Amino acid sequence: MDFTGKTVVVTGSSRGIGKAIAERFAQLNANVVINGTNKTIFDTEKEFIEKGYKVKAFEGDISSAENAKALIDFTVGSFGTVDVLVNNAGITRDKLLVRMGDEDWDAVLDVNLKSAFLCTRAVTRIMMKQRQGVIINVSSVVGVTGNAGQANYSASKAGLIGFTKSVAKELGSWGITCNAVAPGFIETDMTSRLSDEIKEKFLDAIPLRRVGTPSEVADTVCFLASDMAKYITGQVIHIDGGMVM
Repeated sequence: MDFTGKTVVVTGSSRGIGKAIAERFAQLNANVVINGTNKTIFDTEKEFIEKGYKVKAFEGDISSAENAKALIDFTVGSFGTVDVLVNNAGITRDKLLVRMGDEDWDAVLDVNLKSAFLCTRAVTRIMMKQRQGVIINVSSVVGVTGNAGQANYSASKAGLIGFTKSVAKELGSWGITCNAVAPGFIETDMTSRLSDEIKEKFLDAIPLRRVGTPSEVADTVCFLASDMAKYITGQVIHIDGGMVM
């Protein structure tokens, strides 16, 4: 896979899965715009530039329509166009339903789902004009199965799956593909805070008997963005070691 001359936007990419996705695209010679909500995104930018990657950082909460449009405008101003959009930005505010406040629900839906809508809307005319483009949404296995204590998170990730299929149907005639990946138990800062008991419970449900890595998610995302996947659209690819079948 070679993305020389291609420009990729990865939201929520200061760490974890988003950072791994951005780095893999950069390793494959893409121009990459990374995004985060605070100054740490510039630390990631510096790290990538020191490795010789063509990367620019944009700070902003892209659950705001103004910031989402600004992110895409910044990308076009920096590299001329947008070829690939990866909607990865996500947060959790896990609580049992009876204890979940309105703010817990709204914050998760805004960041995880609304931002994907806003960024996709902002990039659509660009991709339609060039009659090609790739949109990849980072969902989750819990968007398929649900999970106790994650009604907000599961709803947002399920919403991304419906959004993916709708966008694929709407934009396919313009040469634009839209797919989703659904990671399972991936080793990140978020999962490292889980207790050993919960980790063991997850591992028991995984046929491969191990956690996944951010780089394994990144590999699949890059494949879906490559010419090898030009005839794949509207699909949800599980990256979960067989947890959900």
